[in-house]
Amino acid sequence: MSSNPKPSTLPHGATAKSSIDLSKRDLTLDLARVFCVLLVVVIHLLEVGVGTDATGTLSVTRPLEKQFWFTGVTWVGQIMPLFFVVGGFASLTAWRSLQRRGGDGRDYVTARILRLAQPAFPLFVFFVVVIGAAVLIVAPALGVDRGLIDAIVGGAGSPLWFIAAYGICQVFVPVLAGWHARAPYRTVLVLFAAVIVVDALRYGTGIPQIGYANMFLVWPLAQQFGFFYADGWFDRRPAWVLVLIMLGGVAALAPLSLIGPYDTNMLVNLNPPTLPLVFLGLSQAAFLRLVKRPLTSVMRTRGAKAVVFLVGTRLMTIYLWHLPLIITFAGLSLLIPGASPSPGSAPWWWSRILVYVLVLAALFALSLLVGRWEVPRELGGTPPRAFIVLASVLTIVPPFVEVEYLLNLPIAVAGALGTGIAILILGRWGLRWGARIADEFEPRLATPNGSPSAPLRS
Repeated sequence: MSSNPKPSTLPHGATAKSSIDLSKRDLTLDLARVFCVLLVVVIHLLEVGVGTDATGTLSVTRPLEKQFWFTGVTWVGQIMPLFFVVGGFASLTAWRSLQRRGGDGRDYVTARILRLAQPAFPLFVFFVVVIGAAVLIVAPALGVDRGLIDAIVGGAGSPLWFIAAYGICQVFVPVLAGWHARAPYRTVLVLFAAVIVVDALRYGTGIPQIGYANMFLVWPLAQQFGFFYADGWFDRRPAWVLVLIMLGGVAALAPLSLIGPYDTNMLVNLNPPTLPLVFLGLSQAAFLRLVKRPLTSVMRTRGAKAVVFLVGTRLMTIYLWHLPLIITFAGLSLLIPGASPSPGSAPWWWSRILVYVLVLAALFALSLLVGRWEVPRELGGTPPRAFIVLASVLTIVPPFVEVEYLLNLPIAVAGALGTGIAILILGRWGLRWGARIADEFEPRLATPNGSPSAPLRS
């Protein structure tokens, strides 16, 4: 298979803007994606309680999960399916635009895997250094309990599952988009049936590891809902139908969790993903369309645009790095007298407001350093298929393994090596279409005449 670049279908001097009117982009989806990530930061901030127990020993607790209302809130607060719905809209838009310009599946997967491997690489390197120092130096020297270090490290690395899940979705976009074009409803039904079969085998055999097969089914199915959203399927439904879909999706959680084998806590159903998340994804897609009009009004304001565009160009940095920073702030507060209220106490809850602001400020500052890894590359050539497959495997497997075993030093090393090699492999040929693919759904500022300007960069 040749790795020589295929001729571009764009006229000389033309840009990706020539093939798609970005002024018609749906800014409510940018808002939804930003909202999802910022809400995840809030949830994790309320879940991390670092303090000392009655004996004075350092301990890590989850104050949010101790609240009596927490389980019920997860029925609407588990918003990760919505992220994949929005991602499906963006992916199908980018894939179709790429096809119009002469690109193919290799071009698409190369671009998307590189966009995942790049921001993950510095985080894995960071974990290698920090975990190595903690396990090999700090713990033996200070007598820190190894179990505590494992718990902290495992928590800090928990967002890495997204790299595996989203990577799987992106790898299969060309195939699933083709299925969607030929048989959209049949594709959804096949994926839906496969999810049920995997869950039946998992709970029927009592082997939870079987559930990880749904990483290849649940999230791509949520992505398919995004394909329908991109095609205007939800736009063509009357409001009352959307309300029924939304309420029906949430109502389905009751028999599934109260009578069926699933946990009533939708966060527990996240990894490995299960059938309830499918219903949540469909419900959230309908809800997103129901609130499109007021969200559009919000996105007409300059303030909302500024926030969405500022956060939107740093989404991966915010998502991947927020837990390490939350844990770092919690640890530093222990060194300042009076700065670390007892987790779960009233002062602790009120202090979360200030800590949230500090974490976001720190994430913004950090994005100036590592945010460059989010910037797409546009060079020349496309790797052979075998090299794209290898780079995809190297990027997806370490975070996939982390879902089961939690982050540790070997997984961090594997992640750093895997993403590093993937970047070298894909960067060896470069991306003729990389930046253009990203441009299809990367937040942009509007110019005075209403047309989009260049993407914001850190």
